[in-house]
Amino acid sequence: MKLTSKALYLFLLSAYSLSAQVTQTHIPRVDQMPDMPSHFEIIDYNTLAHNFNTTVFDFNAKGKFWPLVWIDKSHKNYPQDVVGMYTAIGDVRQGPANNKGMFHEALANMGATLGATLVGIDKTNDRGHNYVAMLKNYFNSETGWNIMMNNTCPEVALLGGGYGRDWWYDVYPNLLFYAIYEKYPNEAGLEQMARTIADKFYEADVILKGNYDYSFFDYGKMQPMKNNICAQPDTAAGHAWVLYSAYKKFGDKKYLDGALSALNALQSQPINPTYELLMPFGAYLAARINAEEGKTYDIDKMLAWSFDGTAICREGWGVLVGNWNGYDISGTVGSTVDRGGYGFLMNTYDMAWPIVPMVRYNQSYANAVGKWMLNAANASKFFYPQYMPDEHETIPQLADVSKGVIAYEGIIKKSNMDQYQNVQAPVAQGDGPLWVLGQNPAESQLSVYGSGHVGIFGSIIQKTNVEGILQLDLLATDFFRNEAYPTYLYYNPHNEAKTITVSPPKGQKVDFYDTVTGTFVAKKVKGSAKVTIPAKSSTVIVMAPAKGKITHNGSKMLVNNVVVDYNAKK
Repeated sequence: MKLTSKALYLFLLSAYSLSAQVTQTHIPRVDQMPDMPSHFEIIDYNTLAHNFNTTVFDFNAKGKFWPLVWIDKSHKNYPQDVVGMYTAIGDVRQGPANNKGMFHEALANMGATLGATLVGIDKTNDRGHNYVAMLKNYFNSETGWNIMMNNTCPEVALLGGGYGRDWWYDVYPNLLFYAIYEKYPNEAGLEQMARTIADKFYEADVILKGNYDYSFFDYGKMQPMKNNICAQPDTAAGHAWVLYSAYKKFGDKKYLDGALSALNALQSQPINPTYELLMPFGAYLAARINAEEGKTYDIDKMLAWSFDGTAICREGWGVLVGNWNGYDISGTVGSTVDRGGYGFLMNTYDMAWPIVPMVRYNQSYANAVGKWMLNAANASKFFYPQYMPDEHETIPQLADVSKGVIAYEGIIKKSNMDQYQNVQAPVAQGDGPLWVLGQNPAESQLSVYGSGHVGIFGSIIQKTNVEGILQLDLLATDFFRNEAYPTYLYYNPHNEAKTITVSPPKGQKVDFYDTVTGTFVAKKVKGSAKVTIPAKSSTVIVMAPAKGKITHNGSKMLVNNVVVDYNAKK
């Protein structure tokens, strides 16, 4: 019996599905998100990241509240000038004339430096400035803490930003620093700082003995502390990520031991300990350590804590789901309960950093992560004035001050400021005016700190030739990884199979291996090849050298001694 071309196609598609070796694992929160969100448009985050860097790092920029950067000559912690950057446009606490020019945040400076680096900008020589070297001033040696902190000194600590009292603010700059260090390993002084930070975190974990139920840790006195701020046991994820990165970089087994100890402390929590944005790093690390070290950490538990909005002390913190007056805001990250939901741009960008590369180590989450990123990438454009309709912004008449690169800090269902109660959901706004009541201008709702992290999305996301199917780079933010071949996640949200065109690096001949099905879907590719993805399914393509030698080591499949699949079947 002869098969028609259509029948043959359906037969092959069925065979493709049946051959799948990896059953997909659901993330229940993602299941609630639309397959194709409304007002669908994926903006060019890579170009936006380049534009942010060019526009913001301009000491001669003109316009009200510009420039957004200045030089701090206080030489705190290190004998050099350091760039200051506004946290929000027009923040009266900041700038060269306020607080001796010393009040600026690592979240802004490091985030912008990392974001630019991820899209290919060399921040050691950006128009004559070495912004990577300047970050050394955040290493608080003068206080004896000897870690990266959100400010350079305690003199400005109480102005805002959680310095020395709010644990995630003290831990997260060290993750940002380590990511930057991986990109600039030869920058003078960074290696010693990286080792010192890892030693501090290791010693702190030994002292904590599995109990991270504290508001912060005094890394000078080496004592855990409590105050009126929530206990933040999810900082164990931050400790673990830094320590595992140090282990991969320096090879000292004590760092691996510390990472495992911190991850054990995190997993042992009886309730969701999510506080701000460190929990997703725990989920990523659980998947990676399971794959690389043969452990059995509970990835589902940590992903549920990251996504579901079931946090107790930081009530409802997680990933938002919803359609507000016809606008899908699903995928944004923040409070799921504050006035009906309040998503933040920085948190959304930064969650992609660990969650996307997690799929390399456990491809059973390919569908869920692909669908979440499709929603997050679509919704994140609404933080920017040029993409949110005026009737859903608090200050559309003032938004030109953003110069197309500064977004609102958040999107909320019902504004938390009285003067904007008439604005219908979704409401693009920011908390800047509430930081210094009666003094910070309305324009301080525009978030410089969050907008600087755009390079995370810019390095990960590219569109394909099929609308709705994104190419997600699984290596872009997989820091301190082992050698790997180019690896991309493609998720098809449509109700029918779609065929995309996939191109390998120029000049290379490669075989396309799909970790979801455990099969080679194209061989000897040079130029491009067609890849068909079934409806509401995903493919994870590893571009291995053509005709490479295939070997197996336990569950790992290797090509030319490089792992291409951590969960292969022989």
